[in-house]
Amino acid sequence: MKLKLLILLIGMSFQMAFGQVEPSPFDFGKMWTFENPPKEWFKEAYDFDVDQAWFDDARNSSLRFASWCSASFVSPDGLVMTNHHCSQPVAPALQRDGEDFDKTGFYAPTQADERRSEGLFVEQLIRTADITEEVEMYIGKAENDADRLAKREEALNKIQEEYSNKSGWEGLRLQLVTYYSGGKFSIYGYKRYDDVRLVFLPELQLGFFGGDPDNFTYPRYNLDVTFWRVYENGRPLNTSENYFKFNPDGVKENEPVFVIGNPGTTERYRTVAQLEYDRDYRYPMQIAQFEMMMDLLSEEYEKNPNDDLQNQIFSISNSMKATQGTLDGLNDPHLFARKVAMEQKIRSAAGTENDYWTPLIKSYEELSGHVMELNFLQPNPLYGTVMNMLYPLNEYIQKAESGADEGELNQMEENILSVAGTLNTPDEKEKLAMVLSLMTQYADPTDTYLNDIMGGRSPAAAAEYIISESLLNDKDKLEKLFSKKPKRFLKQVDKDPIFHMARILPPMYNEAVSLFRSTSPQRRDLESKVANEVFKVYGSSLPPDATFTLRISDGRVKSYAYNGTEAPIMTTYFGMYDRHYSHGQKFPWSLPDKWKNPSMELLKSPINFINTCDIIGGNSGSPVINMNQEAVGLVFDGNIESLPGKFIFDEESNRTVAVHAGGIIAALKYVYNADRIANELLGM
Repeated sequence: MKLKLLILLIGMSFQMAFGQVEPSPFDFGKMWTFENPPKEWFKEAYDFDVDQAWFDDARNSSLRFASWCSASFVSPDGLVMTNHHCSQPVAPALQRDGEDFDKTGFYAPTQADERRSEGLFVEQLIRTADITEEVEMYIGKAENDADRLAKREEALNKIQEEYSNKSGWEGLRLQLVTYYSGGKFSIYGYKRYDDVRLVFLPELQLGFFGGDPDNFTYPRYNLDVTFWRVYENGRPLNTSENYFKFNPDGVKENEPVFVIGNPGTTERYRTVAQLEYDRDYRYPMQIAQFEMMMDLLSEEYEKNPNDDLQNQIFSISNSMKATQGTLDGLNDPHLFARKVAMEQKIRSAAGTENDYWTPLIKSYEELSGHVMELNFLQPNPLYGTVMNMLYPLNEYIQKAESGADEGELNQMEENILSVAGTLNTPDEKEKLAMVLSLMTQYADPTDTYLNDIMGGRSPAAAAEYIISESLLNDKDKLEKLFSKKPKRFLKQVDKDPIFHMARILPPMYNEAVSLFRSTSPQRRDLESKVANEVFKVYGSSLPPDATFTLRISDGRVKSYAYNGTEAPIMTTYFGMYDRHYSHGQKFPWSLPDKWKNPSMELLKSPINFINTCDIIGGNSGSPVINMNQEAVGLVFDGNIESLPGKFIFDEESNRTVAVHAGGIIAALKYVYNADRIANELLGM
């Protein structure tokens, strides 16, 4: 059945099952840019008549933390707030002999004790400009899609050079940003601060309370916070004009709140054909790879437990859970029906003369036949030595066939011989069996080359045969094979199962890569035209996809239905201690000794809360502010229902999870005796 017809049938069946599905502009989310702030929407939704100065102050008080998180100024003296997990990549380097921040945390009693992190930086977005018209003037009339893309890149480079010398932009780090798949372009100017010093960091058990099991869930009980300070010319930076005052009592049910940060990547403008490709191929294959990595790393961890392996396992588990959540969303009939309905609406408005969807459907029909090769034939250390040796072996065969000189062949032989005799191990056979299993599971049914390689065997039996019967297990025999003249060598090489694989698989991978790359300019141009058709219907009232650039998202503090009950808008330290004792005081719900005798004031204090703001990875460390630009919380996660936010925003149960400002103050006062920082946050 043709994919186009299938999409139409899916749309019809969804409508029959759910009634007429009405698409919402907010399906594209609420990640608003600062060059096009949603003033009218804020007035309509919250009766909040906000001026440009409010947005400018919010922008200047917010930060990008290194190249992976968000942050904000929260005092007039350059104090910066972000997450504990955002600080994990850099904070351990500041430990001195005998210190263990994971176990004890860190607090600087005086400014003199604050420790500089070499290489760490934060960036403040100072200027933005829409340069779409300038780009289009440079491009002019392009001959074809590839020519247009080339001219676009040339135009962007020229404009960036011009802005580097423009008044008010001097000395700023410039970033070119593409929105709406090339429908609009902006240029951003950042001021960079690279003297950043650690002020406060809680123990890992608090910053990561609940560990992987609680990740992407709610209710939560995490003190996922860190404070740093920016210095300039050896003194704390004066940020008295731009910072968020702390309000420890600012979270009320249904109160409007705003998240300001740098969301990483969303894909809400992808077409139905692209989303079907994601649902049927892209994400299932990613999850299969993650599962393979988890199995291998977990086995290694059982043999050799260490923090590095544990961190790798958590990182993969985090990615796997996020990907599975997106896939579950794509398999949700109602959510997918909304994407189908939105596409039907935009296509109807575009008319047949602007049908950019059909070429994309055809393109993804062709790509889907090569996606297995792209994912599972690429060189990857986790796939084992055999799979990675196929590429040098294939190159050697090609050189021998083309009559390369003996010196060049000898050099390649040394590389191949270096692994000879090391392959016939249980570990290598297990890795090859895993890859063959994935290949078999996702191969195009019309392809026959896998059966040629495996000989009708199961993946495990094929791996055993391929490795056991290869000359690569015997260095002496392999040297004899290489000593033969190229013609005699080539006659015998296909008798060896690993050399046989090397003849077949690398060309299949290269063909897949070539297809994806060669069609990329056309697909990118079609995506741009589709986004422009959406833009024609909704104009600038829709935010573009996330690009790890500064955005503001709006929402309310609001409960939602979950697990047969109602989620509380906030949690307290009472709940954290309940989790601690209910799980037998075991990791990852264990608590450090200093937390063992809590005061009633601490127990009654809030720790986390939820709101309906639109976030995704990269928003970690974003401040949550109220209408008065007071910091009421700190973003650190989303609930499990938020994971489909990769492709659609669903305010019904999508929730941002934040550390409560009151919970931060309570911990500083009642546990850490960090009155210096608590008072600075409260303006005392």
